[in-house]
Amino acid sequence: MKLNSSVPALALDSLAPGQNLESYIQSVNAFDLLTAEEEKELAERLYYQEDIDAARRLVLSHLRFVVHIAKSYSGYGLNQGDLIQEGNVGLMKAVRRFNPEVGVRLVSFAVHWIKAEIHEFILRNWRIVKVATTKAQRKLFFNLRSSKKRLGWLNEREAQAIADDLGVNLKTVYEMEGRLTAHDATFDAPTEDDDEGPALSPVHYLESQGADPAALVEQENYESDANEQLFAALADLDDRSKDIIQRRWLNENKATLHELADVYGVSAERIRQLEKNAMKKVKKVMSIDF
Repeated sequence: MKLNSSVPALALDSLAPGQNLESYIQSVNAFDLLTAEEEKELAERLYYQEDIDAARRLVLSHLRFVVHIAKSYSGYGLNQGDLIQEGNVGLMKAVRRFNPEVGVRLVSFAVHWIKAEIHEFILRNWRIVKVATTKAQRKLFFNLRSSKKRLGWLNEREAQAIADDLGVNLKTVYEMEGRLTAHDATFDAPTEDDDEGPALSPVHYLESQGADPAALVEQENYESDANEQLFAALADLDDRSKDIIQRRWLNENKATLHELADVYGVSAERIRQLEKNAMKKVKKVMSIDF
């Protein structure tokens, strides 16, 4: 069952924490909690009749629960209001999918959706570069800090214990610990006013001297022209001379003079002479030095 498009507009002022977070928290705490009977009745009205007013009341009565969950993620340095708002999105998704016939309270069902939205928001905004992409990395991101018993780097015993507890490999634990302790850095060098001393920025050590567009186009045109001339030069050779040049210079596994001598039933010196004459003809056509 799907709600119509008016669901995201439910009590918009209450779902979007403003600059005054304390006022918002007081407002959501003012909404009455629902008894099990009231919640079931509203959930049935929503599930079977698509009653938008029932959905609104279910959402509003659980906003305080979103605030409680969002506070547990305050250690990531992100705006608390943003965390709450993302959690509210998860709550609305949970309300939309809640089946009253399952026999559980909405709060138990909604916690997964609320945390999922908050997790996604944190992963998108905690750093410029996303620090967790795989399932194992995401699990470590939200559990590694709480699993550490002390400040400082993990020793092998501690890292292995975390890996066993979370069901990930040891290498992933070390990689995530490094990502969590790293900091974002600007690619460009700071201006003269930013620091008195020289700064080592990625722009200094990642610069490619061979990446000039004009030089790349020039090199590509040169290689294309050289290949065309080479194919034209080979086309003027007899089949034996062409085969010798192909095997001696162009194949990945190059043949020796003695191998070609066995193929054509002549001496290695004769093969060398044929190769020399063929190269002169190719050089003349291509007008380049070998």
